[in-house]
Amino acid sequence: MLFDQITIVGVGLIGGSVGLAAKARGVAGRVVGVDRDPDCIARAAGVGAIDTGTTDLPAGVAGAQLVVVCTPVDRIADVIVAAARHVRPGTYFTDGGSTKGNIVAAVQGRLPAGVEYVAAHPLAGSEKGGAENGRADLFVNRVTVLIVGALGADWGRTVAVGRFWEALGSRVVLMNAEEHDRTVASTSHLPHAVASGVAAVTPKEWLKLTAGGFRDVTRIAAGDPDLWAAIFEANRDATLAALAQFTDRMTEFRTLLESRDRAGLVRWLTEGKQVRDALGT
Repeated sequence: MLFDQITIVGVGLIGGSVGLAAKARGVAGRVVGVDRDPDCIARAAGVGAIDTGTTDLPAGVAGAQLVVVCTPVDRIADVIVAAARHVRPGTYFTDGGSTKGNIVAAVQGRLPAGVEYVAAHPLAGSEKGGAENGRADLFVNRVTVLIVGALGADWGRTVAVGRFWEALGSRVVLMNAEEHDRTVASTSHLPHAVASGVAAVTPKEWLKLTAGGFRDVTRIAAGDPDLWAAIFEANRDATLAALAQFTDRMTEFRTLLESRDRAGLVRWLTEGKQVRDALGT
């Protein structure tokens, strides 16, 4: 057991999965959930993701040694700063947000003495939301990025929070915030935009003719639009840069197709296949 009590703020899919994993793996003696929506708390308690829950943030974090903030990215920094006034010195904060630079900058210099924040991004999730879709094994063999090079140089806090994510099954990777945001713009944020774009240009009456390819490409387009709009806004510059590269790539495809360049099309497709093959199954 790493912590007597952890508090999860935002008990949706990620927060619920954190709770389920922490309880299944004996990481915490007690798991408290905090959410603005009482129904979310009830669902999280119903699936066993939390031991108890509350809509009162100060009360929910008061006894925690670790607070895991799993709200949408545009709320994470404000939640951390607000909650930090109600915890004891020595309490750690971490989060599950998929953008990091904006959150780290907003928290910088605003925490009480003795309260530490280690920004994190577990690279796991689903197009389905809610604790009822959470899984105790969601983080197993998945990477969790911890952000270093910001908010001071306390290596001990990074080790402590890293052990928590490892205890949930993750493989921890260290990056700085800029590198993280630039990378996930290409590996996560751009794919979501592409999936949504492909889905949106497909007439609904054609859906009966779709098969595995369409489902594979568009699966993540079913994600929460409000959540993803906040992510795109938070990582705007890096996502625009990734989009520019993708646009250039698709322009090249269009040119090859228009010019009936069979050899060029084979080369273009082979380049994509080689990258996908390198990922494995």
